Amino acid sequence: MNDFVPVRRALVSVSDKTGLAELGRALAKRGIELLSTGGSANALRNEGLEVVDVSDITGFPEMMGGRVKTLHPRIHGGLLALRDDANHRLAMTEHDIPQIDLLVVNLYPFPETVAKNADYAECVENIDIGGPAMIRAAAKNHAFVNVVVDVGDYQALLEELDAHENHTGSRFRKEMALAAFSHTAAYDAAVSEWMAETARETAPSRRVFTGRLAETLRYGENPHQAAAFYVDGTTRPGVATAIQIQGKKLSYNNISDTDAAFELVSEFNPADGPVCAIVKHANPCGVARGDTPREAYLHAFDCDRVSAFGGIVALNRPVDGATAKAIAGIFTEVVIAPGIEDDARTVFSNSKNTRVLITNGLADPKRQAPDIRHVSGGYLVQERDGGRIDPRRLRTVTRRAPSDAEMSDMLFAWTVAKHVKSNAIVYARNGATAGIGAGQTSRVDSCRIAASKARDMARELRLEKPATIGSVVASDAFFPFADGLMTAVEAGATAVIQPGGSIRDEEVVAVANEAGIAMVFTGIRHFRH
Repeated sequence: MNDFVPVRRALVSVSDKTGLAELGRALAKRGIELLSTGGSANALRNEGLEVVDVSDITGFPEMMGGRVKTLHPRIHGGLLALRDDANHRLAMTEHDIPQIDLLVVNLYPFPETVAKNADYAECVENIDIGGPAMIRAAAKNHAFVNVVVDVGDYQALLEELDAHENHTGSRFRKEMALAAFSHTAAYDAAVSEWMAETARETAPSRRVFTGRLAETLRYGENPHQAAAFYVDGTTRPGVATAIQIQGKKLSYNNISDTDAAFELVSEFNPADGPVCAIVKHANPCGVARGDTPREAYLHAFDCDRVSAFGGIVALNRPVDGATAKAIAGIFTEVVIAPGIEDDARTVFSNSKNTRVLITNGLADPKRQAPDIRHVSGGYLVQERDGGRIDPRRLRTVTRRAPSDAEMSDMLFAWTVAKHVKSNAIVYARNGATAGIGAGQTSRVDSCRIAASKARDMARELRLEKPATIGSVVASDAFFPFADGLMTAVEAGATAVIQPGGSIRDEEVVAVANEAGIAMVFTGIRHFRH
């Protein structure tokens, strides 16, 4: 590959015209001839710049509403010709093909068109054809041709030209070629995903997932693991779209845990009252409702004060000053909320190590990207768990039906259990978790751990009895044996919500009846591995 090559002629054809005028003037100032098409050519001429129309090169006008303009040998020959190949140079001379040294192209806004819920025909019309073809041609021939697809790289291009007297180095061209191929791959993936969605195809024969680098992280889960954070361009509120107003950069684990916390609180409509979730290692260690955000936080904190240290706090309402003061009482890694009041900003400014993220909205639990997991030799892809229950369809299977208060707590606990790693057990009372058992290899162990945590907190708070006394229990999957249920009864639970479906359901229901507790079946489960 040639190290340095000159740039004498540039083809500029962009949909996003941000920075186009400045780039055009900068290239013209450096004596670089400008070729262009349609709206880009007009925009450059409006700046008083000389522009050669692509149609003057091809001998054909733009036609079919702009669908056909650059798909021509005199354009692609100028991009693909090998400058050190005598036969290629001869073909260029014989067919009067101008050499194109720089291609500046960005594509029709297909992802943006889909995002605004445009109709099918408009989305199809925004699938770019000529742009990707030119980009791939230039990127393939990066030994001689420069290609720039990102507005953010305009300045780097100009600096490269200035550093080498209107020449570019091979390293720069290779970096831009990589960006170009990644760009067209992501673009095609977006089209493919949209086509699959509109065709209602949940498992297309080939599937591509792409993302744009948001930042390179210091490391992954552990210091010896390299890591980076990519975003998929969604506008759905969450950790990827949040504005960080203070604190150090988020770590790999921060991002994972913050996402888990915010997805949990987004299940609760703020119109129904404030809810706070405290998450540690992707599992909630306390979730509660309250009359105020501060009260919700304090109730969540009292579920497991030990685990809350260094955790993630998520709220479904904006953070006010009183809530911020309560949160700042212990070390908290991240606070994420839909908004923040000025007095809360002031409070957090004194806790420099606390990262504060503002999302300007809650995530819609019904609109989630697929869940993707890498396994050896492949990927597992599934819909995210958007399953919800209709309280009217719950089936009471015990002689005693739950009271209204128990039902309210069961629905709360069930929602929390959806976000707890299996095997998941959640005790709740009065709109707050009383004990959470997560990620155990047996359900009875989760029951015991959750009850044990409640007893520990009762001692720390000097309560007369653990919060599990008079609580309800949610289990993310059925009880395979009655031992887990008996453990919950011993802990003081009075009602249970679970999917049902075990071959031992009759045995479990019989134990519940003997204990005098209420039990309802949901008919769905919430495994979370």
